[in-house]
Amino acid sequence: MTVATHADLARAIAQSIAGASDRDTAMESAVIQLKSQVPHYSWVGIYLLDDDELVLGPYLGKPSPHTRIPLNRGICGAAASEKQTIVVDDVNSDPRYLACSLETKSEIVVPIMKDGVVYGEIDIDSHTHAAFGEKDRVLLEEIAAALAEKIAAR
Repeated sequence: MTVATHADLARAIAQSIAGASDRDTAMESAVIQLKSQVPHYSWVGIYLLDDDELVLGPYLGKPSPHTRIPLNRGICGAAASEKQTIVVDDVNSDPRYLACSLETKSEIVVPIMKDGVVYGEIDIDSHTHAAFGEKDRVLLEEIAAALAEKIAAR
């Protein structure tokens, strides 16, 4: 990571989200900073909830064939439905995984929610097996909370 700590990165991204002119700018800024600052984040994207589907918003990485995901499908659908962060150390061993890239080895999905309402989620893939630890979870949950504030205020 090029920023001093995960806490520094979380603060920097939260500040850029709070200062963004609108939710789209806030989401794009978060994606850019996460992808550029954390080397093991191979694909970074945000899905927004639209009725009972997750719709792909800003992302960086290879194009995904999964631009719309029903709430009951995949790890993304599970995280939004269960309203909790899901970490998968080996995507090939999880039957919920919707294959996007043969290079993807692990994934973390963090719901963007406020007061129990899910607005979307942060989805990150890594080409490294078991890439995501507690620091990643804390970082991404803080960023998701900041995004939820911006999206809910819309």
